[in-house]
Amino acid sequence: MAHPDGINSIPGSTSLKVFFEIKKLLQERRLEMSLNNKRIVVTGSASGIGEATAALLKKRGAIVIGFDRTERTDNVDEFHRVEMSDFSSEDASIDAAIGKVSGPIHGLCNIAGLPPRGDDAALVLRVNFIALRRFTVTMIPKLNDGASVVNMSALGGFGWQQNIQMVKAALALEDDADLDAFCAENGIGYPSSYFHSKEFVTAWTKQNCLRWADRGIRLNSVSPGAIDTPILGDFITAFGEKVRSDVARIGRPGRSEEVAFVVAFLVDDESSWVNGANIAVDGGMEGMIFGDMFQLNG
Repeated sequence: MAHPDGINSIPGSTSLKVFFEIKKLLQERRLEMSLNNKRIVVTGSASGIGEATAALLKKRGAIVIGFDRTERTDNVDEFHRVEMSDFSSEDASIDAAIGKVSGPIHGLCNIAGLPPRGDDAALVLRVNFIALRRFTVTMIPKLNDGASVVNMSALGGFGWQQNIQMVKAALALEDDADLDAFCAENGIGYPSSYFHSKEFVTAWTKQNCLRWADRGIRLNSVSPGAIDTPILGDFITAFGEKVRSDVARIGRPGRSEEVAFVVAFLVDDESSWVNGANIAVDGGMEGMIFGDMFQLNG
C-alpha cells in the first residue's frame, strides 16, 4: 500500500485519507489530554519559560498552580504570590505560600530564577539554588507518590564537575548560610554567580534523584541555552559578544515553548524511567562547546 502522502492515487483513497486524518486527530487529542486533571505547580509562571510551561500544561489538561512574585492569574488555575528570596514566615515567603496549597500535587516545575544581573552574587545563589532547594523540600510532603520534579538549570551549569569541591561545599550549605561569605571565599561575583548557581542546581538534582525513591518521586533538570525571552538582554550584557557568536553558530536563539515541551515530557508518566538526568535544550550549543573543549570540531 502506498504511503499516506500518496493516498489520493490509490483505490479507496477518500476512505483512507479520512482514516489517517482521524488517527492524527486522536493522537493529538491524546497528547493534549495526557496530563488530564493532574495538579502541577509551576514557579516563575508569570513570564518566560514558566509562562510557556504553564500554558502548555493547561493545554494538556493539567490543573496548573502558579507561583511568582508578579501576580498573574489569567494563565493558571490557581495563583500564589511568592518572594523566592524570602525564607521567613511572612505572607509571601516560600513557607507561607506553599502552606496555602493543598495536595495532592502530581508535578513540580521549579522555573523561577534570576538572570546574571546586578552585583549581588549572594542573591543570585539564594534565589537560583537555595530557594529552589527549599521550595522543593517544603513541597515534598504535598507531592503525590510517583510525582515528578523538574528543576530549571541552564547551559551555564555545563562542566560543574570541574568545580566539584565548590559544588560539594554549596550542597552542604544550610538555608540560612552566610552566602556573602561563601561567595567571597570562592571568588564568586558578577556574572559568575549565575553559572555557579546553575552548577549547584544540576548537581543537587543528581544528588537527590533517589532521595524519595521509596515514594516513586523523580528529579530531573533541564538546561536551556540562549532563549528569546525578556532576559536575553541580561545575558548579552553580562557575557558580551560570546553570546551573540554562539547563537550565530547554532542559527538562532531558542523559544520558551521549545523548553516547555521538554518540561512537560518530564512531568508526564511517559518519562517514568527518566530520573537524575540533565537534559540540554539548546539547539546543539552544549555539543558545540564540548567539541571546542576537546577539539572535535575540526
